[in-house]
Amino acid sequence: MYALISRAGDPTPRLEELPAQPLGPDDIRVEVAAAGFTLFDAFVAADHAPIGLPDVIGLGFDFSGVVTEIGEAVSGFAVGDRVAGFHGNPAAGTRAHATEVVLAAADAAALPDGLALEAAAAAPLNALTARQALDLLGTERGSLLVTGAAGGVGLWALALAKADGWTVHALVRPGIEHLATGADHTLTEIEPGAHDAVLDLAALNEPALAGVRDNGRYVSVKPGRAPEPERGIEVSTVMSHADGAALADLLQLAADGTVPTRIAATRPLSKAAEAYQEAVAAPGSDGRWLIVP
Repeated sequence: MYALISRAGDPTPRLEELPAQPLGPDDIRVEVAAAGFTLFDAFVAADHAPIGLPDVIGLGFDFSGVVTEIGEAVSGFAVGDRVAGFHGNPAAGTRAHATEVVLAAADAAALPDGLALEAAAAAPLNALTARQALDLLGTERGSLLVTGAAGGVGLWALALAKADGWTVHALVRPGIEHLATGADHTLTEIEPGAHDAVLDLAALNEPALAGVRDNGRYVSVKPGRAPEPERGIEVSTVMSHADGAALADLLQLAADGTVPTRIAATRPLSKAAEAYQEAVAAPGSDGRWLIVP
C-alpha cells in the first residue's frame, strides 16, 4: 500500500510505500476511492508539536471506498460494499490519504443507492461535525446564527438545524449570500445579542459571541481556542468523532440532495503535497478538495 506520511521536522508530507496494516477482529479494510482534505491535515503536517503528535503520522480523516476484507467479528459489512468512514485518530501511522485504510467497522457506514463515491468522501467530517456541534446546543430552540455558513460544515449545519426546529440565520461574506442554501435569513453582519445561540464555524470568537443574547449558548469548532464565557453564556467546543450509525443517516441526506455536495477539485494521491498547498489557499465556500489514489 501507499500512504501519505508526515514526519516531524519536514513540513512536506511524502507518499511512502508501506506494508499492509494489520486487521483486527472488529475492523474493515477499505480500498480508498477518494478522501477529503482538511486544514488540520496541513496544520499538523507543518508542525506535530503543538498537539503532541508522534514523529511519524498518517494524514486524512474522511474517505469513501470499497471493502476488501472484514475482521472475524464484523457483521453488517461484506467484501465489495461501498462505504464511507471517518478515521479520527491523528496519531495513527497511516490514515485516509492512502490507497487503503483500516478502521473499526463501527466508524464506517454503507453508502445509500445513488450516492457517488466522490460525493460520499466529501461528507463524513463535515456532516458529523455539524451534527455533533448542534447536539451540544441542547433541546431548547429559537434563533440560531451559523457563522461560516457557506462552507462545507456550514451547509450541513443549516440543513440539520432547520430540521431540528431552529430559526436559522446564516452569516457569510458579502457576495456569496446565494451559497448559504437552506437558511431562513442570510446576513453579512452580526447584530449584538440577537440570537439564542451561535454555532461559530468561522471561528470568529468574540465577535460571534457578541451575537448571543444573555444566558444563551455558543459552540466553537476550535478546541482550546474558544472565547471566555460572559453574560451567562454557555460556551462549548465540538470534538468531532467517528459515529458510523449517525453517518449512515447523514449520508442519506447527501444522496437525496437535502444537503448539496460541493467539490472544489480532485487531485491524485501522488500530487497530494501540491494539493495541500492549493487547498489551503482556496476559499472554503468552493467546496471540499479530494485526494484520489
